[in-house]
Amino acid sequence: MIKRFTVFLILLALAAIFAQLLFDYVPDSSLNQTGRYYAENAADEVGAANIVTAIIVSYRGLDTLGEVTVLFLTAAIIGLVLSRDRSQQQTAPEAVNRPGPGELLVTGSYLLAPLILLFGAYIFINGHLTPGGGFQGGAILASAILLLLLTRPVKHFSHRLITLLESVSGLVFVIVGVLGIILAGGFLDNRILPTGQLGELLSAGTIPIIYSFIGLKVGAEFSSMLIRLAETEDN
Repeated sequence: MIKRFTVFLILLALAAIFAQLLFDYVPDSSLNQTGRYYAENAADEVGAANIVTAIIVSYRGLDTLGEVTVLFLTAAIIGLVLSRDRSQQQTAPEAVNRPGPGELLVTGSYLLAPLILLFGAYIFINGHLTPGGGFQGGAILASAILLLLLTRPVKHFSHRLITLLESVSGLVFVIVGVLGIILAGGFLDNRILPTGQLGELLSAGTIPIIYSFIGLKVGAEFSSMLIRLAETEDN
């Protein structure tokens, strides 16, 4: 009884806090100084039609590096916790035989997975032109792996290939960022390449390159977590 009453008081306090925030909320009638600068100058300075992309990848590139690092640490911790050494795997009991998936399900997954990968690549390659980008595209890439894992739970993927893809993508991301310091105005400054014509695919300097490798890195990290979880479930 006391436990339930305590939970009720906590929920009541949280409700009072959020209610105060809701009733005291006053929407801004105009952009602040930073937001106004981005809105007025991002297209000309960065060459990206998607201003959000210009902010995330160029103006606040260090924040993006931090987000990618956090995601990498998450994937590494999950892999460390769920991994088992060879001796444990050898002594583990054999998996219970399960009925295999139907032919229609397997064929459908093999048909859809390449299309999902293609769509994910489209999202991060066009991130400087349309809503989307590296994180969204990477999550879509991982959803293709998830589809294959749901269809064929016993299917094995190459951890070495996924790790290599993740490492190379992260290395290229950092190298492009450092080149921005050397050749342009700061870390991840996209103007080390011509910004091109606004709205064209080959525009916005290095942003399409940066987003492509972010997408591959995020996709590899999410895929690694999903595969680790699937392998743990099988064991």
